[in-house]
Amino acid sequence: MSSKLEQLQDLLAPVVEALGFQCWGIEFVSQGKHSVLRIYIEKDGGIMVDDCAKVSHQVSGVLDVEDPISSEYTLEVSSPGMERPLFTLEQFASYAGEQVKIKLRSPFEGRRNFQGLLRGVEDQDVIVQVDDQEFLLPIDSIDKANIIPSFD
Repeated sequence: MSSKLEQLQDLLAPVVEALGFQCWGIEFVSQGKHSVLRIYIEKDGGIMVDDCAKVSHQVSGVLDVEDPISSEYTLEVSSPGMERPLFTLEQFASYAGEQVKIKLRSPFEGRRNFQGLLRGVEDQDVIVQVDDQEFLLPIDSIDKANIIPSFD
């Protein structure tokens, strides 16, 4: 995780948790004036629009005071949803057995994109099975990972 993300996580997770929600994860997509700070929140029973508004209001206040992002950006607060992003080793471990799509920051064995069965975690690596081959992907090299929803 980059130091900017760690700084945002340290600053904002306690705010989210004080409101009674779990801070599932934080993404910052830097695109000049179109940058987006996305905060995923979770709670038992699911997330409602009012929950997102409440968190957005509180987080906006903290961001205005602390000002950790110098450029313009849009704040988005949402539930992780069906294509749930995965951020931590604990999250990867708890979704073992699910289909995942993983994008790496830089190529591993000549590729950056992996789609397959999430086997679990081992030390600091995420284990994903693509076809009949297993890959151990270091958590620090993962740029983005999402569950692929199944509709049985």
